[in-house]
Amino acid sequence: MITRRAAAQMLAGTAITAALGANAFAANQVVTVGLDLSLTGADAESADRVKDGVVLALDAANKANTVPGYEFHLMVLDDGTATAGQYDPGQAATNARKMVADKSVVAAIGPQMSGAGKAMAPILSEGDLATITPSSTNPDITDPKFAEQFRPAGKPIYFRTVTTDAFQGPNMANYMAEVLHVKSVYILDDSGAYGVGLADAFEAQAKKKGMQILGRDRLDPKAADYTAVLTKIKSLNPQALYYGGVSEAGVKLAKQANDIIPQIIKAGGDGVVGASFLAGAGFPSAEGWYGTVASPHLTSDKSAEEFVQKFTQRFNVAPEDYSITAYDGALVIIDAVKRVAASGKPVTRAAVRDAIQTANTPTIQGTVAFDANGDLTNRTVSVFQIREDKTAKLDDFAKQYHYLAVAPQS
Repeated sequence: MITRRAAAQMLAGTAITAALGANAFAANQVVTVGLDLSLTGADAESADRVKDGVVLALDAANKANTVPGYEFHLMVLDDGTATAGQYDPGQAATNARKMVADKSVVAAIGPQMSGAGKAMAPILSEGDLATITPSSTNPDITDPKFAEQFRPAGKPIYFRTVTTDAFQGPNMANYMAEVLHVKSVYILDDSGAYGVGLADAFEAQAKKKGMQILGRDRLDPKAADYTAVLTKIKSLNPQALYYGGVSEAGVKLAKQANDIIPQIIKAGGDGVVGASFLAGAGFPSAEGWYGTVASPHLTSDKSAEEFVQKFTQRFNVAPEDYSITAYDGALVIIDAVKRVAASGKPVTRAAVRDAIQTANTPTIQGTVAFDANGDLTNRTVSVFQIREDKTAKLDDFAKQYHYLAVAPQS
């Protein structure tokens, strides 16, 4: 039997040449959507759920003939490697070149991780290929101060259906100060683009809120033992620990912190929210962790009820919030292609990019629109806490993560 993840990895690097929908017509013009995710390594469980959200959207568009005369295909690419144990920027760059080289690819979704995004953005810019990320939150990629580095061809090509760490980090600092009444904190990051940027943003706002920063250290994701730094943290007796990073270091941190500093408040960004973190850390290590997602919480919302039902029935797993932001990103691309086709213009990368830039697309999370740099105009950050539900599967996002509130905005 081939598992869903194995099947996804077999498809990595190739276009799915069969139509996603059963009702597609042979005469239809093919438009390919690239998809870059970390399907190998520590974040693979969550990557699968992101991929499934995209598949659901494109499949529905093909079945409904949403864009008459056009049929959507999907190119699935994996930027995770066994050597890295997570996303690999070098592989991400290779994947970006593959997308650019295939002239049928008119837009892309991904990447999942900001470190991959920094490697991909310049290549996508030179290829005039727009991408919509459902989970990459490092603000530098879309900051006009870094336009020469990340969009050398000029126009924005990196769009998001989530907000950035310029809000995720500071808003969690606000929550910890205003709701949890944290007075002292120790900060860790995993040395990646996402983790460092998130921790920087959190630290700056924590200081503004009057929190005492007792120290900060950088974890090596490849290291097996974090005992030394955790023992140091224990000796300083902070009220809280904040971690900026993804699952590879995060799951080891959670396990060892449970042994050494079990009583202090532990929190992180969206790197500690999702099936990959739950499956890796397990209970009791994951118990009590606070985490954020850079979007509204929707998997338990009535607006997403139909989506959750279809997703669960088809893939036999519960979606995460980033399954929805991926689905919404696909809806934006479908709408962009539809508007270009309806205008009578050729469906080119440039035309689709321009249509994405002017999107005003109804989605599950509401109307998606982007600012001049490609960032989502909605800045919502949602806060969760992990509390074990023994009646549910370990990696059941909806049951193991308890939604608390929208984080107070800075």
